[in-house]
Amino acid sequence: MRRIIPLAALAAAVVAVPVVVAQSPGMPGAPDKSRVAAGTYAADAGHTMVVWEVDHFGFSDYSGIFGDVTGTLVIDPANPGASRVDVTIPVAKVTTASSGLTGHLLRAGKDGGKPDFFGPAPADAKFVSTRVVLDDDGDEAKVTGNLTLNGVTKPVTLDVDFHGAGTNPYNKKATVGFNAETTIRRSDFGITYGIPAVSDEVELEIHAAFEKQ
Repeated sequence: MRRIIPLAALAAAVVAVPVVVAQSPGMPGAPDKSRVAAGTYAADAGHTMVVWEVDHFGFSDYSGIFGDVTGTLVIDPANPGASRVDVTIPVAKVTTASSGLTGHLLRAGKDGGKPDFFGPAPADAKFVSTRVVLDDDGDEAKVTGNLTLNGVTKPVTLDVDFHGAGTNPYNKKATVGFNAETTIRRSDFGITYGIPAVSDEVELEIHAAFEKQ
């Protein structure tokens, strides 16, 4: 899976990780499926993000982040195909490396017209799974669901990799983590400003952690 790591995300990660973790001999989480406990999990909003990337004018790729993701994951290792995920992404909290661009994404339309992108009070985006299909090893899956963005709902399939599981040493909660990626067309969701100079295709990469409730 290709990694997309904006500087803002990297800096946030460095600040967020306590020094004691860097000094510990091993990581609390590991890519070991036997560590996954059945139950209902809540998204760890501080360590879950949706990274988006577009092509700008054919000169460069540009990334931004949706953070503070909330929602739930229901999982049972004995029946992983029955897993369910329902997450909400606050579009109004979109972050980029440019204050000007962030402002443009959230700017109202001119003279009461349609905003170029999300507008000043965008509704939250939401993904609700409808189907989970695992590979033979059980550490990768195709997760299909409905993505609602900008008031439009479309089916989307995520390519999901199991990242790790274990117990968070600070709150003692069982935690599982996944990486996922997909590509959407923003025009499908009514966001057409700048196409094709700014690509219609938007690559999404999700890094998600969930804590057992």
